[in-house]
Amino acid sequence: MRLAAKVQSLVFMLMASVLLSGCGSMSGMFGKTEDPQKQSVEQLYKRAKEALSAGNYTEAVKLYETLESRFPYGVQSQQAIIDTAYAQYKLGERAQAIAAADRFIKLYPNHENVDYAYYIKGLANFIEDLGLLSFIATQDLSERDQKSAREAYATFKTLVDKFPQSKYTGDSRLRLRYLVNALSQNEAHIARYYFNRGAYQAAINRAQSCLTNFPNTPANEEALRIMVQSYQAMGNTQVAADTERVYRSTFSRSAGDPGSAWWKFW
Repeated sequence: MRLAAKVQSLVFMLMASVLLSGCGSMSGMFGKTEDPQKQSVEQLYKRAKEALSAGNYTEAVKLYETLESRFPYGVQSQQAIIDTAYAQYKLGERAQAIAAADRFIKLYPNHENVDYAYYIKGLANFIEDLGLLSFIATQDLSERDQKSAREAYATFKTLVDKFPQSKYTGDSRLRLRYLVNALSQNEAHIARYYFNRGAYQAAINRAQSCLTNFPNTPANEEALRIMVQSYQAMGNTQVAADTERVYRSTFSRSAGDPGSAWWKFW
């Protein structure tokens, strides 16, 4: 019995030792050293980057904000701004992502990573209109509000012009090409909207805008078609005939084809 008691006492002592050791480890994990307000800039930045890499964007944003507020100067603080823009973009917080990117561009216009700030800003505006994935949506990008698309275009254009050697330039060019076509189609959609409601002069104006601002895009064919129909509806037969000749000469499919297949349904 006395031996059993001694063994039991020894077991309890070992268990207590293990528990105390565990508590010490947990205090190191959750204690003062893990408090963002008590960590060094290097520790904070490492934690934020780990959260960002793990896809924990909400946590990353919080840590970057803490880093910026406690250490407003230095390399880590600069990177925190641009990483915050990316995290907010991934969270779908478009306005916040754009604001963070704009802040970085304004504060550090000559930074080696400023091209990335432009890229994130462009993406934040591009995703608002579903971008290259718009074909799976119920509404085409060209039929939606174009404010974000125009801002995305301006941002990507700046990136391409200012940083032709940037690793983001290739993708930006592809997005620019898509945006030009989408914006052109939008002008044609609006022109058709006006035509269908009998606002023929307004239809002509928007069709001309499509031709002038976005030349050599697929929507130019529809724009010219709308112009011919609008002039005919207004009784301006001479201008309608002149525009029709331009249409036929521009969009003739072959020597024996007088024009687009659209023409046959007029």
